[in-house]
Amino acid sequence: MPVEITWWGHATCTVEDSNVRVLTDPLFARRLAHLRRRRGAVPPPDAWRADVALVSHLHADHLHVPSLARLAPGTRLLVPRGAPRTVPGLRRLAHLRLTEMSPGDETDVGPLRIRAVPAEHDGRRLPVGPHRSPALGYVVEGEARTYFAGDTGLFEAMAKEVGPVDVALLPVGGWGPYLGEGHLDAGRAAEALTRLAPRSAVPVHYGTYWPIGMDAVRPHEFHAPGEEFVRRAAQCAPAVAVHRLAHGESVRPAVAP
Repeated sequence: MPVEITWWGHATCTVEDSNVRVLTDPLFARRLAHLRRRRGAVPPPDAWRADVALVSHLHADHLHVPSLARLAPGTRLLVPRGAPRTVPGLRRLAHLRLTEMSPGDETDVGPLRIRAVPAEHDGRRLPVGPHRSPALGYVVEGEARTYFAGDTGLFEAMAKEVGPVDVALLPVGGWGPYLGEGHLDAGRAAEALTRLAPRSAVPVHYGTYWPIGMDAVRPHEFHAPGEEFVRRAAQCAPAVAVHRLAHGESVRPAVAP
């Protein structure tokens, strides 16, 4: 079966490879604290199906305990090392098979090998949280090598740490009018393509959630990042096929023979 990527919104994707379903940063909420889902339907129950779920870091829009609770009993769950200490709700998810990961760690899920790689991002649960876990990206290796970046900024060793990949799922925006440090915008994500040189890329982490009451504040930061990434990527990395998906849309990207 060809590798298939489905984007459900924000950083939530399903990667189907070698008949294994990998779910990234599951977030199935219509509202999260001060954020409201402004575009795309809440992912349907089919999106909850996974053999393994990957959590990139502890921020609540990436590690969302109520969404993780919807996963079927026996689902593997990979989280940054130390996450259960910092997020007690994880310890209540006894129906999931939890594994803590640090950069460089690898684990097998059926025929897939999943490797945790560094990310340049704040790993705390809250901006002033007392505990810190590493923010991670993941490389899923099966019929393709798919890099899920989580949240990250550019960093010097990105290409070395990630290694050769066929598909890159890259964040290109955020959920508010300003991006802080440790994030990729459309331009920096296009620069990441020049370092990683994947065959295909899918922009994620934009155009889904926005703060309540701020619809008119810098609306281009909500609407434009996907199209801007396509434009910047064509300039910086014209050999990369960029697939800008609608919410719930799937693509079967080209992979190395």
